[in-house]
Amino acid sequence: MDKMIYLDNGATSFPKPEAVYKYMDHFYRNYGVNPGRSGYDLCIESGEVVENTRKQLTKFFNGTDPDRLCFSYNSTDSLNLVINGILEKGDHAVTTNVEHNSVLRPLYHQSKYNGVEVDYISADSKGFVNPDDFPKKFKKNTKLVIVNHASNVIGTIQPIKEIGKYCREKGILFAVDASQSSGKIPVDMEEQNIDIVVFTGHKSLLGPTGIGGLYVREGVEIRHTRAGGTGVRSAVKTHLFEYPFRLEYGTLNSVGVAGLYKGVEWVEEKGIHNIHEHEMKLTTMLRDGLKDTEGVTLYCQDDLTDHIGIFLFNVAGFESLNVGTLLDVDYNIACRTGLHCAPLIHVHIGTADIHGAVRLGVGPFNTEADVKTTIDAVKEIALMKQK
Repeated sequence: MDKMIYLDNGATSFPKPEAVYKYMDHFYRNYGVNPGRSGYDLCIESGEVVENTRKQLTKFFNGTDPDRLCFSYNSTDSLNLVINGILEKGDHAVTTNVEHNSVLRPLYHQSKYNGVEVDYISADSKGFVNPDDFPKKFKKNTKLVIVNHASNVIGTIQPIKEIGKYCREKGILFAVDASQSSGKIPVDMEEQNIDIVVFTGHKSLLGPTGIGGLYVREGVEIRHTRAGGTGVRSAVKTHLFEYPFRLEYGTLNSVGVAGLYKGVEWVEEKGIHNIHEHEMKLTTMLRDGLKDTEGVTLYCQDDLTDHIGIFLFNVAGFESLNVGTLLDVDYNIACRTGLHCAPLIHVHIGTADIHGAVRLGVGPFNTEADVKTTIDAVKEIALMKQK
């Protein structure tokens, strides 16, 4: 069988840098004990890897205090900690229709069961929200604004610096879901007026699954909504209030932290701007190769300024699922189809009623040859309904 062309990097990056695989194996074989829980050498060395990764990611996001870099399972886990740890009955939150279900569902639960009011800012026809629309929704009880930095469906990069400025002026907490952006484009807590940034390790940070986290700016407090072991001050009956323990519960995924460390290190060595430039070159090739193809509809791809390497399309006469199956079975191309866990943006672009669209997610290891093969494959599929 020919080598698979992997274009599902919007779901998870694959492959990982070789250094990630090697270091995870080395770490688990040599230091795979519970980090920081005891005083023996292996425990201390394992804990040092965790703390070094905190420092690395704090610097990566331009934070100031590594203790406020808290690890979790993934972005969804972190977003639940943020949303449920900030909002209470009578509060008001503002978000957008570009969001992933990791934001939409916790907010819906807060609205339905806890009496929290939620307003949604709609993107324009190109997939961007207008920052000037946010203060129009602010109320006296607005507690939280939460925005997807880069869309996992249409690839648009939202103007978070400007949104954050409005929030900072009103003293409203601003949280950014950087699941798709971190590792592709800069995320800077200070420059972009961010109070809380949420990330996952397995996408563009090129780490493994099962590890993610959040950074919480000094002066911002999130209630802990869980309780359990921390490995320190065990006699205290309540869960600890200081960071990172406030938002960390039980034994960390230490081998995941180790893999994440090497993933971020690889990103920094290659350079975020170089990675983004490579991915957008390939995405532009996709756009230019398919934009005039009869039967192929592209979504929010006309101008790729302020985009990441996410490419969305449909083929006339085919369900997106069927296009994905054909790409997989006949051409050995991996992609993602459907609603991509972000139903509101599909409603917005008109694909919700046709069961979504086909998404190609370009990654740092894709090549021009991958893209040329994919363009030819989609064109051949489009011709099937014309014969």
